[in-house]
Amino acid sequence: MDGNSLTELSGTSDPRSAGFFDTPLFADPQARALAHVGVIDVGSNSIRLVVFDGAARSPAYFFNEKVLCGLGRGLAETGKLHPEGRIRALATLKRFALLARGMKLTNLTMVATAAMREAEDGPEFRAEIERETGLRMRIIDGSEEARLSAQGVLTGWPEAEGLVCDIGGNSMELAVIGGGTVHRAVTSGLGPFRLQQIPGGKKGLRSHVTQVLGGLRDQTGNHHDALYLVGGSWRAIARLDMERRNYPLKVLHEYAMTPKSIRKTIDWIGEQDIAKLRSLTGISEERMSLVPLAAQVLRQLVHMFSPRQVYVSSYGIREGILYEQMPDALRKRDPLIEACHFMEYSSARIPGFGRKLYDFLLPLYRNRPPERLRLIRAACLLHDVNWRAHPDYRADACFDITTRANLGGLDHPGRIYLGIALMHRYKTGSTGPRMKELARLLDERDVKEAKMLGRALRFGAMFSMDGPENAGELRFYPKKKVLELVLERETQALFTEVAEQRFAALANQIGAEASVRVRRNSRGPASELEGKDF
Repeated sequence: MDGNSLTELSGTSDPRSAGFFDTPLFADPQARALAHVGVIDVGSNSIRLVVFDGAARSPAYFFNEKVLCGLGRGLAETGKLHPEGRIRALATLKRFALLARGMKLTNLTMVATAAMREAEDGPEFRAEIERETGLRMRIIDGSEEARLSAQGVLTGWPEAEGLVCDIGGNSMELAVIGGGTVHRAVTSGLGPFRLQQIPGGKKGLRSHVTQVLGGLRDQTGNHHDALYLVGGSWRAIARLDMERRNYPLKVLHEYAMTPKSIRKTIDWIGEQDIAKLRSLTGISEERMSLVPLAAQVLRQLVHMFSPRQVYVSSYGIREGILYEQMPDALRKRDPLIEACHFMEYSSARIPGFGRKLYDFLLPLYRNRPPERLRLIRAACLLHDVNWRAHPDYRADACFDITTRANLGGLDHPGRIYLGIALMHRYKTGSTGPRMKELARLLDERDVKEAKMLGRALRFGAMFSMDGPENAGELRFYPKKKVLELVLERETQALFTEVAEQRFAALANQIGAEASVRVRRNSRGPASELEGKDF
């Protein structure tokens, strides 16, 4: 696995867009080398095959299959892989080998973690796997596992700073990240399978976890405002936190929790019927059996490191292996914008129109912070990707796809903001119950601005087919509360009844007076205008 084989990728920066509309790197021949990257992750509890495809900077899952084999169950007691787990694992890997051949994968990496590196019969089973499947297994040590998991977090959060915690069946890793780099990476035996063997009941377990975490804190430091959680047990606890809070958006990636919320959820789990929780959340029996032990580790983890915010990452070691192979030029790109570029390229009627639409609408957003401009860029790129949906359901499809899409670099408020904006790009009337439920996660001002963006997209998208900048220019005067449209003389026929109605609706949405002017001369000075307000 060589992350430095690709060095320079093409791309030109647009100063108006601060690099956000550089030539999409997914289209570069070198970046396309990452279009089919396969990873088999042999963990202590599960084995998964993932094949990444498409927008390499923002992982798109061409194939994703997981089997809970339990290889590491009982390892701390016997020193060997679980017999039934070995049978299931070998059968799973035989299937994965055939699937990989069927997909004609030429870039396939198989890594194994704690169970395989610690078991007495690990080398023997590795040889059997390679003999029976033809797959080559790379067994990585704990620090390498921590580093790759942390790189997975950086795949979704390029600017992330804090502590990454990846929990598996037999180990738990910590890594410090910041500035796009993994700084320190350490491992421990705090996996639930191993904790099942700790004597002394709850008191003995608490004492053991506290002691181990204390040693980890000495190596990683204890001043980390953000904690990023990777691993199935953490995701299960986060899903239970959603259930307790009646949280309406069931997307685990970038789900945010506070230490206080985590403590409440852990206490709540202890009071609930486990079978009922499983039916409510869809968590498997095998995974749920590990939740109580993982919850005790998490309780002490947040107590000892005192993060202000805790985030769930669906990206981990597999995405970290993809990140390992990215050239620096691709790593520096925004995963959200690259993914939206790809969606526009593959699904929109006129790829490239989104950039023109953004430039046309930019006068409305001159004073917005970069974080908001980023979402506006994303909305412009996505404004037309659902055009094939039935017209009666297009608005709802926009909202559902955006709020549920596999997009990195997008927190939950951002998902909902984009969903509302794109919904109102097609629909201006009443909204459905799901949108109303999710909209309560935003403040009123953000909901209003998202609706305004939807109106702006609705007008700009229909104003001209080759690009709105060829038909006119928007000017916004916030102090005067005037929204002006300057029409080009040769294209003023585009501004007829429907366009006039949508422009008026946009002006009304932002509380401004609508004004229309026509240039006297083609592309003449701004002062040479004729027309009137309406």
